[in-house]
Amino acid sequence: MNVRQWAGDLGLGVRFAFTGGREGWTRALLTAVGVGLGVALLLLTTAVPNALAARDRKGDERVDITYAETRMPKANDTLVVANVDTDYRDRTVRGRDLEPEGARAPLPPGVAAFPKPGEMVVSPALKELLDSDSGALLRERLPGRIVGTVAESGLVGPGELTFYRGADDLARSIDGGRVDRIDAFGKQTYPTPERADPVMILLILVVFVVLLMPIAVFIAAAVRFGGERRDRRLAALRLVGSDSRMTRRIAAGEALAGAVLGLLFGAGFFLAGRQLAGELEVRDISVFPGYLNPSPVLALLVAVAVPAAAVLVTLLALRGVVIEPLGVVRSSTPRRRRLWWRLLLPLGGLGLLLPMLGKGRENGDFNEYLVIGGVVLLLFGVTALLPWIVESVVARMGGGGVSWQLAVRRLQLSSGMAARMVNGVAVAVAGAIALQMLFAGVESDYTEDTGQDLTFAQMQVSLPSGVPLAPAAEKLRHTQGVKAVHAFDEGFLSDRAKDPEDGTMMTIGDCASLARIARVSACRDGDVFLVRGAVNDQGVDLDKLGTAGRTLYLDAQGGRPDRKPVPWTVPAGVRPAQAMAGLQPGVDRGGFLLTPKAAAAVHERIAPGLTGETYLDVDMSAKDVQERVRNTAEAIDPLTYPMTWVSTRQTDRFEAVRTGLLVGAACVLALIGASLLVSQLEQLRERRKLLSSLVAFGTRRRTLGLSVLWQTALPIALGLVLAGVVGVGLGAILLKMTATPIRVDWPGVLSMTGIAAGVVLAVTLLSLPPLMRLMRPEGLRTE
Repeated sequence: MNVRQWAGDLGLGVRFAFTGGREGWTRALLTAVGVGLGVALLLLTTAVPNALAARDRKGDERVDITYAETRMPKANDTLVVANVDTDYRDRTVRGRDLEPEGARAPLPPGVAAFPKPGEMVVSPALKELLDSDSGALLRERLPGRIVGTVAESGLVGPGELTFYRGADDLARSIDGGRVDRIDAFGKQTYPTPERADPVMILLILVVFVVLLMPIAVFIAAAVRFGGERRDRRLAALRLVGSDSRMTRRIAAGEALAGAVLGLLFGAGFFLAGRQLAGELEVRDISVFPGYLNPSPVLALLVAVAVPAAAVLVTLLALRGVVIEPLGVVRSSTPRRRRLWWRLLLPLGGLGLLLPMLGKGRENGDFNEYLVIGGVVLLLFGVTALLPWIVESVVARMGGGGVSWQLAVRRLQLSSGMAARMVNGVAVAVAGAIALQMLFAGVESDYTEDTGQDLTFAQMQVSLPSGVPLAPAAEKLRHTQGVKAVHAFDEGFLSDRAKDPEDGTMMTIGDCASLARIARVSACRDGDVFLVRGAVNDQGVDLDKLGTAGRTLYLDAQGGRPDRKPVPWTVPAGVRPAQAMAGLQPGVDRGGFLLTPKAAAAVHERIAPGLTGETYLDVDMSAKDVQERVRNTAEAIDPLTYPMTWVSTRQTDRFEAVRTGLLVGAACVLALIGASLLVSQLEQLRERRKLLSSLVAFGTRRRTLGLSVLWQTALPIALGLVLAGVVGVGLGAILLKMTATPIRVDWPGVLSMTGIAAGVVLAVTLLSLPPLMRLMRPEGLRTE
């Protein structure tokens, strides 16, 4: 057997695929659609890393606040920039106030000219939001006149909400935190890289395997569309003289043609999906279509692997089919499927994963090859076990109504085809259940307690230095939905003007507000208290600091080296107070508490060292109460910093991985639905004459419709049960690998199986109209 003979037979199969009449090209088209959907998703998957890298690169190019320890002097090429980010409902709005200090001040990426005070340059998405009815409250917060839009070079995604606003007199507020002076965008102070988290790497590896496995299964199933009709056509080739090996190679050529056409379809679907991706946004993440460029090496691998897999799958499938000149021996009693070799796949997967049990994050990294190999073998075990389970179960079924008997008999004759149709669903559900368990198990490791007591306040508004506290607090009190405001002026006192050894807090507020942060008795305006027992004052000699007549120094720098510490003398008659335990760090403060009258004489002198903090008790059930508070804060001063308190917060990287999983799962779910629909239509097409014959003999259409539903529901039910068992088992192993207690997330398991069942039900309902059209007498016509 030489290469020329192989090429000739494959080429003959390719010709049959496109010149074999309506049956040939219909099968090729169905195969191409099925393969194309899988290829498109593979290409999108290989493009995701490049898209994320492009987003990061765009973000790095516009970095402005550097948090550098030294302040840059004013020059002809410097720009003062202020971070004025805000939130609007559940979205983040990136904002910067700009004040150029010379003719050569650097322009932000994507901005053609500096906006003047009262003007804004906004992103297209933000302009659309501001122009819409839903952006009414945001328009109140950003009333500047829009004079331009930020170009793509200055955005990380098409859905990003960002603006640049002209400002003046920003230099006085430079603090190295939210306001800074720069001479170029993109300069960064890189933190020391952290040690890679083994559990996070494990999460990422499993996410990729679980998302890619169903795609591979669907592609393998798609190349076998129309197998029965193809085999009957091949019998004619045996009649004219081809041997069995040549016939199989011709069949492989037909599959190769469909796979290559599927690559072209996949490229088209990918380009369409890439354009659609520019319109989608998941958790504030969007990408420009140009970012989604698959890696050339991975794209080449897909282009080679898919046709090769099509040929291999076809040759393997035809090993159990005897194609003779007078027909295809497929309808006789088939040999029972063997179980022993099917169990080897999951057992092999367990063998690869077992050495890593109990490693956690303290005992080194997980071997990525063993992780990938073990998870792949376990999930492939689903595809190997499901045909055996379906065959074993339906072989013992019988009786029932006509629709049930029709469905069971069909499954008994071709259980393999039914199992292939649901294999991808079972693999996806098994992987999703395992991931759900893993995420739920390790979630607490990536969730930190903020310490914020929501019974004390639900929002906080920090005022910049120099903004009077009392008027600001009054405006916040009159905001719709705000029930109470507790306002404080705060500063830090040191025992020395230079190189201090000890220090504590100074807090100024009325008696009602002070009573919220410490236990004070018989408070009157004019009193001064010294709080003992505060967490922040552990190790501080308060007796020494609280000596009457002692001079302490209020830190007035606020990030500005030109400001000197302000002296403050401890007055006589300081009264004791006790710290109030249970409040968040920063609220449970100690040190000196002053009432407004006690601070009035020195307030003007110490004001540069004080910052205002307001804690708001708000009615969170009131509509848009947070937006109204933010609008009030913006009206007080653009540099105010409103925050919504939360009891817990998850790390950014964990959130990013979970977001990636949601995006990938949505794409795989769409593929599941589309591929199942194509597979269902292909099976109905092959059974057109049989359906028409049954209708001609008087079978009710309703009965046939129910039989199609049962044929889909039985394998799906068995597949979901198997997926649940394998998914829970894999999830338990992954949890043991991360040294996390095993806990089955039953709501997650039920939700995953419910979603899969819903997709299958939707596909079945969509296939009913074509089924009704196929059940016509015209279906008996032959050519």
